[in-house]
Amino acid sequence: MNAVRGHRHLALVLAWLATRAGMLLLLALDGRPLLGGGDVGREVWKLYHQWYGVLSHGAFPAHDPMWQYPPGAGPVLLAPALLPGLTYFQAFVALTVATDALITLTLVRAGARPGHGLRGAAYWICGLPLLLHIPFVRYDVQVTAFAVISLLTLSRSTRACGAFAALGALVKVWPGLVLLGMPRGRTTRSVWSWAVGTGVLSLMMLVVLFNNPFAFLRQQGARGVQIESLGGTALGLATHVGWPGRVRYQYGAMEFTGPYVSAVADASLALTAVAFGLLLLWRIRTRRWTDATPYDAALSAVLLFTVTSRVISPQYMIWLLGLAAVCLTSRHTTQRPVAWLIAAATAVSTVEFPMLYDDVIHSTWTGCALMAVRNGLLAAAAVLALVRLWRSSRPLPATTHARVRPSSPYGESEQLSAAHSGA
Repeated sequence: MNAVRGHRHLALVLAWLATRAGMLLLLALDGRPLLGGGDVGREVWKLYHQWYGVLSHGAFPAHDPMWQYPPGAGPVLLAPALLPGLTYFQAFVALTVATDALITLTLVRAGARPGHGLRGAAYWICGLPLLLHIPFVRYDVQVTAFAVISLLTLSRSTRACGAFAALGALVKVWPGLVLLGMPRGRTTRSVWSWAVGTGVLSLMMLVVLFNNPFAFLRQQGARGVQIESLGGTALGLATHVGWPGRVRYQYGAMEFTGPYVSAVADASLALTAVAFGLLLLWRIRTRRWTDATPYDAALSAVLLFTVTSRVISPQYMIWLLGLAAVCLTSRHTTQRPVAWLIAAATAVSTVEFPMLYDDVIHSTWTGCALMAVRNGLLAAAAVLALVRLWRSSRPLPATTHARVRPSSPYGESEQLSAAHSGA
């Protein structure tokens, strides 16, 4: 048994080394037209480096309309200073690769627990390269690490779970959603207490150390409808039936401008509110947790908020890949089909950016078709995730109570593994 496990671990290590070497090679060839013509890597060596210069003087870039991130993003963008022998670009990539390795190690260790497996680690190792070299030049890998570690430390330490979720939320908000599926009672109280405490203390430190920590709030409200969002797909298709809108670069993204854009943006916000209401209703009505329920709820929540957002950038797929990988570590997860839909959407994302991004910008039929497929897959994944989460949390029928055992680490009853694997 140990020999088989050793072979599997070795295979994962070799797969990680091979795929990450390939991603770094693509990054070295970033200037090629099909790889973005240099646009992918420019995010770090130009924009992030520019913000680094402002942050290193103790202030957030308050007057830059492209700065739309919570104050916790500051320390992440300053982190390359820890490697003084490298350029900012080299140090950023090195730290991102190291964070990717940390996520992989965390998934592998979680897979060694009873009732868990290595599918999650394999999914992450093979899924991230679907985005080519994009993950190594965005700080979303670091953000995803907070969410992954938060969820996978839950069964061992509710304190660490809450703390990592809070730190992630300070960096890019969405990791706070992982707290939605915490089991009721003492677990929820402990996790949320540590999340609030860690968040407040960390925020106070950032307020003391930096000027203008809340400048990002002014930029968020003015954002429009990005061309890659669900609303952007509708507007792109509308250009083929006479809608006169145009695409403009603003707030760090290509966004639609013209009649009815504000209405589409408002509709996206309304859908986000509906999604939040559905998740809250699930939270109130659910009566049964398994060890996979917090994972499944986190993936469902982030999927719903991603699909209804006014912006869906390719790097958002990193979040979904990471959370899907967490779900797949548990043999009790209900989200396996959702994980495959996310992988398919990730592959399509790579075709639309960087390969055929001009088609998306100009709303050609090819560009519209790519966005319709990618966003259709994400919408299907979001609906399926919520439906399967809801069904898995319903009370068991009376005839199955005899097949239930109290083996949940949270003190809740859970169904036998064989029953869960068929959920």
